[in-house]
Amino acid sequence: MRKLLEAVADGSLSPAEAEAELTGYVTGEAGRFDAAREHRRGIPEAILAEGKAPEQVTALAETALETTDRALLTRLSDRQLAVLESALADSFPDVTLEHRGDALLVETADRERPSVDATVGIVTAGTVDQTVADEAEIVCLDAGVAIDRVDDIGVAALDRTLDQVDRFRRADVLIVAAGREGALPTVIAGLVDTPVIGVPVSSGYGHGGDGEAALSGMLQSCTVMSVVNVDAGFVAGGQATLIARTIDSARTDPD
Repeated sequence: MRKLLEAVADGSLSPAEAEAELTGYVTGEAGRFDAAREHRRGIPEAILAEGKAPEQVTALAETALETTDRALLTRLSDRQLAVLESALADSFPDVTLEHRGDALLVETADRERPSVDATVGIVTAGTVDQTVADEAEIVCLDAGVAIDRVDDIGVAALDRTLDQVDRFRRADVLIVAAGREGALPTVIAGLVDTPVIGVPVSSGYGHGGDGEAALSGMLQSCTVMSVVNVDAGFVAGGQATLIARTIDSARTDPD
């Protein structure tokens, strides 16, 4: 405790960093940021921008950068992104930004991104599924996992799926995003011995639209795979990252 107080007093530690050390989270006007989540769970807290004011998104991102040297944001609007970039230019001018669709990873120069000896394959059935896959990808990118991305290979033209089977088999874990009837994850899971995480996407229309048919189809799959909620790209990316880290540990220390 005394060392923390002395560090705050001499300016080498900010009050937010000290609060994160003491409680695991930082409380601000935009809410509480869970700075200890990565150490506790293995996956950092992401800032869900959807439903938040641009100023709230910016405040949470700055807290994340101050306490963990990076901010992981999902479902950013153009307006939120513009306000965030303008604020960061003043408060954190040395950061780097990596975009994946409407997801964003911001890192300070002090952060050394980890490296994981495992590959996550990310697959989409169609163009409409790519935004959800982008969210999964940004989580894997943050974790330092190798990513092999394959887009637009839905089962309406099965040849384009079968053409990629050898590539799927080389991955250590697969995330497969599909809307409409959600058949692609089931098909792929029946062709590989790789763990498959199915992500139903809220595309389609009429009966079973908005991801309902895709979710039901994946849950009823007769091939072995796991399924996350509709549009839950972040969750899929987090699950794949945890699996990839376990594989990395086994390769690094096989005994």
